[in-house]
Amino acid sequence: MISAIAQAVWRPHGLWRHADFRRLWAGQTISVFGDQITMLALPLAAVLTLDASPGAMGVLTAAGWLPHLLLSLGAGVWIDRRRGRRDLMVAADLLRAAVLASVPLAHAFDALTMAQLYVVAFGVGALTVVFDLAYSSYFVVVVPRAAIVEANAKLMATRSASYIGGPSLAGLLVQALTAPVALAVDALSFVASAALIRRMRTPEPPPDSLADAPLRTRLADGGRFLLRHPVLRPLLACATTLNFFTFVLWGVLVLYFADELGLSAALIGAVFSAGAVGALAGALVAGRLGARFGYGRAVVIGSFLFPAPLVLFALASGPRPLVLAMLVAGEFLSSVGVMLFDVNSNSIQALLTPHRLRARVTGVHRTINYGARPVGALLGGALGGLIGLRPTIAIGAVGATLAVLVALRSPLRSLRELPEEAA
Repeated sequence: MISAIAQAVWRPHGLWRHADFRRLWAGQTISVFGDQITMLALPLAAVLTLDASPGAMGVLTAAGWLPHLLLSLGAGVWIDRRRGRRDLMVAADLLRAAVLASVPLAHAFDALTMAQLYVVAFGVGALTVVFDLAYSSYFVVVVPRAAIVEANAKLMATRSASYIGGPSLAGLLVQALTAPVALAVDALSFVASAALIRRMRTPEPPPDSLADAPLRTRLADGGRFLLRHPVLRPLLACATTLNFFTFVLWGVLVLYFADELGLSAALIGAVFSAGAVGALAGALVAGRLGARFGYGRAVVIGSFLFPAPLVLFALASGPRPLVLAMLVAGEFLSSVGVMLFDVNSNSIQALLTPHRLRARVTGVHRTINYGARPVGALLGGALGGLIGLRPTIAIGAVGATLAVLVALRSPLRSLRELPEEAA
């Protein structure tokens, strides 16, 4: 494993000599490591500090993803009309740092409430929409076409490495400093990311040539392209199915681990970290498996391997070592699957989307795909209160496996080579 990581990350040629990609890569690595702290510390702040209910946990998870549903379309059109997308990314990073820093500040004055956590989750989500849409346009300018899969694999590999160390560190920080104070670490990571991205010098892509067209026309242009494309449409349907049902599960997962399975904050972090070794392994082999068996086929395999092992979460019972083994196995195998799906599907989508439409197409894609996440989280919170946490986990895991049926009935199963870049 160590030699595979070294080979994937350290290559003396190609992207390793690309200064702007190194800055982008380093900034993303620092930021996603901090994100792992927030992913655990924010819900634990609700559970341990404010004694949140299943419904409140569902609302908290939904608040973080609701901006993708509400803002992606408008943000995509707005960004396509602008220069200075790198500056937008820097501003979004700095503002996310400020929003997160408000939590430990409120906690210090004994003024932290669930309402503030909802606002923080929504605010960070809204700024993430702006960052990600600007990033999607800038990334394909920084990275040459021939290196798209390699670049995605490198970014996913370091993201996966953060999954290993981040949750354990988060669990320890939460136990030592309390969950609200642990969020200050993620705030610092966004500041570091902004400093690195600000040093990038790759020329900006030109604004959309149809910038003066009516808003409805520009939105329809991106939506029409995405929803009529024979490959991108099933990719979207597959990802949306996965996101909806897995967020039924994720909306109550931390509460399920803490209350029903009786795991401490440090142990929850350790479970996520141990299982996340699978994400790193998946990121390291995703590009190679795509090249060998077909990039579309790799997406099909990932659409099943991602959700199916999550059933082990619902089945976990018995002695503590057996429960932990089932949780780690489920997280490990699922993480391999999600990387197999993401690395290959992201590369296919990046190459098939025309540059002038990129932010709008990504905005439509996120509105539908990521918009399913808050809906799933709200449903998960409601089901958790009505039928219990364990049955809700089972519904989310089983329902997500339906995504593979969408993938099997699409051209993805016969897509072996990377497509030519769209004009």
